[in-house]
Amino acid sequence: RRERQRFVDKNGRCNVQHGNLGGETSRYLSDLFTTLVDLKWRWNLLIFLLTYTVAWLVMASMWWGIAYLRGDLHQAHGDTYSPCVANVYNFPSAFLFFVETEATIGYGHRYITERCPEGIVLFLFQSLLGSVVDAFLIGCMFIKMSQPKKRAETLMFSRAAVISQRDAKLCLMFRVGNLRNSHMVSAQIRCKLIKSRQTPEGEFLPLDQCELDVGFGTGADQLFLVSPLTICHEINSESPFFCLSQRSLRSEQFEIVVILEGIVETTGMTCQARTSYTEDEVLWGHRFLPVMSLEDGFFRVDYSQFHATFEVPTPPYSVKE
Repeated sequence: RRERQRFVDKNGRCNVQHGNLGGETSRYLSDLFTTLVDLKWRWNLLIFLLTYTVAWLVMASMWWGIAYLRGDLHQAHGDTYSPCVANVYNFPSAFLFFVETEATIGYGHRYITERCPEGIVLFLFQSLLGSVVDAFLIGCMFIKMSQPKKRAETLMFSRAAVISQRDAKLCLMFRVGNLRNSHMVSAQIRCKLIKSRQTPEGEFLPLDQCELDVGFGTGADQLFLVSPLTICHEINSESPFFCLSQRSLRSEQFEIVVILEGIVETTGMTCQARTSYTEDEVLWGHRFLPVMSLEDGFFRVDYSQFHATFEVPTPPYSVKE
C-alpha cells in the first residue's frame, strides 16, 4: 500500500509543525536561552559571530569616542601630555585596545591612564558586559554541544514489529539494541498506540493516544540494555489489540510510537530515542532471529541479523475470537 503520513518518523522526528501562533511568539523571547539552544547549528554560529562582532565594534567606537572628545587623537602622547588611553590615535588602535582588554592579552603598549575617570567607568562596564555575554553565549554553545541527541543514534530499533505466540500467549514484539559499550542507566521503554476513533458522544479524535503495556506492572519496562532485547506486549482483554486478527490487520490504520529513555553513563544526561511502527510494519506470524552467540569467554552480538525475522505457526484469529 502507499505509504501514509506518519506521526513519528522511523528516526524519531515528530512530524508536527506549530503555526498561527499570533501573539504567542513572544513566549520564545521570554525563554531566550532555550530558544537559542533549540536553533540549528548554522543559526547558532551566525548569532555567535554577529553578537561578538557587533559588541566589539560598539565598544571600540566608545573608546574611540572618548579619545576624540578629549582630543587625544591629535596629540603627542608623552611626558608632557597624559591621554585617556596611551597610544590610541585612530579607530583601529582603539579597536585593538578593546580586544587586548577583553581577551586579557595586555601587550603593554596601550593602557588606561589614571587621569581618565570616564575611561575607568567604561572599562568597568566593558568587563561586566563581557562577562555576561561570554557566560550566555559560551554556555549556550556548551549545552548545545553536550546534548545527548547523537547518543540516540546508536540506539537501534527493529525495522518491523511482529505478532506471534510466546508462552502460549499472543504478543506484539519488537527489538531494541545499544551499539555502544557504555550503558544506558535506568533505561525505560514506553509504547503509545496512535489511532483515530470516535467517542460515544460523536466526537472524532484524529490522533488519540493509548498506552500499550510492555511490562509496567511487572517491571519488564525497566531495561538492562547491554545486549539486544525483545520488548513484548501481551495481547489480552485489556489490550487495544484484543480484537485484532490477521485479516483485520490489513484494513486497520494505526501507529505504534516507541519511546526509549535513559541516562547516558558517560555524561549523566537524559537521552531519549523514538521510532514508530505503522500497520504495514507489523508482521503477523513472525519471530526475530537470534543474534546472541557464545564465543571464547564472551557473548557476541551479530547485528547483521538484528532486523531479520522468520515465519512461525500462529493462529490467524484474534484473542477475542
